[in-house]
Amino acid sequence: MNRIGIIGVGEIGRAMVDGLCDGVQEPPEIHLSPRGARTAAELSERYPNVRVCADNQEVADRGELVILAVRPQDRAEALGGLQVGGDKVVLSVMAGVGIDELRDLLGTTAPVVRAIPLPAVRERRCVTVTFPAHPVVDAFFDGLGGSLPVADEASFGVFSTLTGTLSAHYAYLATLTAWAARQGIPAEAADRYVRSLFQAVGRALDDETRSPAQLAGDHETVGGSNERIRTTWFDAANAESLTKALDALLADLT
Repeated sequence: MNRIGIIGVGEIGRAMVDGLCDGVQEPPEIHLSPRGARTAAELSERYPNVRVCADNQEVADRGELVILAVRPQDRAEALGGLQVGGDKVVLSVMAGVGIDELRDLLGTTAPVVRAIPLPAVRERRCVTVTFPAHPVVDAFFDGLGGSLPVADEASFGVFSTLTGTLSAHYAYLATLTAWAARQGIPAEAADRYVRSLFQAVGRALDDETRSPAQLAGDHETVGGSNERIRTTWFDAANAESLTKALDALLADLT
């Protein structure tokens, strides 16, 4: 679609605009809501194809694909009373808000699709989970790194739960850096090394011929340092604790 409207210009909204526009020869026409006014103004100044609308209704009127990117707790205030024509496609990136609820809130007959885009869409390298499959939405995310349609909303909830583990990964890296600093390593050197160490891990994940379990095995030797940390820290109790946390989050999201 050539006209895209985005209601809610937070981190994900900004990332999608960057991915659609940065270095692109013929970017689409993008209409932003005044929510997140500073970010919206910044994006409209950076990209000539981006403009800020007077209100959310103007975004919905101008966009052929209408993206709902407000915080879930703000949905009633931001979307209540919004009129979305049946000729549009609605794309929601709000976590934990089901399709039936969105239909009731908007009172629309337009197709409604959910998605889980991550900030890496700005680099057009991020696979985005969608439900249900829709040619317009899948083509949209194919241009931002790839789409992964799933069969039902229950499966979508599982992928949404997996997304909730990202900040824990960063906190793990921060813990490693802090530990090294307590051993007398300069904080800058510790930070630089930990970043380099796990950037290499990210590159190894590009090898899709090996599963994560195989990669774990390939990075340790019997009786070696990696095996020791895996078996003494990430033991059965630790894995069970993580599983219970994931189960609880999935229950909340669905």
